[in-house]
Amino acid sequence: MNAIRIEKFGSEKVLELKFVEIPKPTEPTVVVKVIAAGVNPVDTYIRSGGFYTVPELPFTLGKDGAGIVHELGAGVTNFKVGQRVFICSRSVHKYGTYAEYAVVKEEELFPLNDCLSFEEGAAIGIPYFTAYCALVLKARCCTNETVFIHGASGSVGLASIQIAKHLGLKVIGTAGTEEGMAMVKNTGADFVLNHKEKKYLEKLAEITDNVGVNIIVEMLANVNLNKDLDVLAPRGRLAIVGSRGTCQVDPRKMMVPEVNVIGVALLSSTKEEWKETSEFIIKGIEEGWVKPIIDKKYPLAKACDAHRDIIHSSGAKGKLILSVQDP
Repeated sequence: MNAIRIEKFGSEKVLELKFVEIPKPTEPTVVVKVIAAGVNPVDTYIRSGGFYTVPELPFTLGKDGAGIVHELGAGVTNFKVGQRVFICSRSVHKYGTYAEYAVVKEEELFPLNDCLSFEEGAAIGIPYFTAYCALVLKARCCTNETVFIHGASGSVGLASIQIAKHLGLKVIGTAGTEEGMAMVKNTGADFVLNHKEKKYLEKLAEITDNVGVNIIVEMLANVNLNKDLDVLAPRGRLAIVGSRGTCQVDPRKMMVPEVNVIGVALLSSTKEEWKETSEFIIKGIEEGWVKPIIDKKYPLAKACDAHRDIIHSSGAKGKLILSVQDP
């Protein structure tokens, strides 16, 4: 089979298309014929060797995707050969969806409703699971609270909008392009700001009647964290989903208003949290409000282009997908 292999850490140029053997299932795992794979910013950190933990070389990237069950390992009872499925892996060192076939743990495999395409299925895993983790498990959001999604036009941001609106929150989102802002608005945000404009955060005072926002979902903490603390309401919660470096923060901004800054790491989820999250997302798919938005699709051999674009594009507009093979 064809797979994107990494034999050394580095730039996107280390992503190489190789021919390898189709993997065999072990107990209790499933071999999935991957039709589409999701590309996430965290993939680029792992590829470069900059993630907090990295796998042994060589390896195949990819923690989410969608496809068809190809072969069952001993003891697997919840799936059958030929079934449509989507993948979301929480295993710290388990990757592999950038390939025509992937071995997946039974607990990290989920039925793909016929209402979604394989490409949409590949856009569910990391974005929606992360968004639920940030909003519900970490920030403990409540109906009628206001959430500020700082960087809302990416895949996690758009998923956060859908989840927040379903749970009855008021949503303020940002994007850096007109197209991204329109997407954020169309996805359900009540207010949209351009985070490339000067003093855009000052508009939050008017929107919230000078109270501030109850929750912030932050996608670029190294740039925004200290400024975020200025717009949180007393006892607000700030969930950090993404960061590309270090930053300076004034701790006094957290003390008097007693705000909480919470790190979000999907791979640190407990089994109970994983079960809760997956059940919520699957129910959302069935109810029709989980609607993954795809920005661009790339052939598997162009994975390097996807990695370059996800970091260096002018503005996110949904999920990037690798079209791995035909069904």
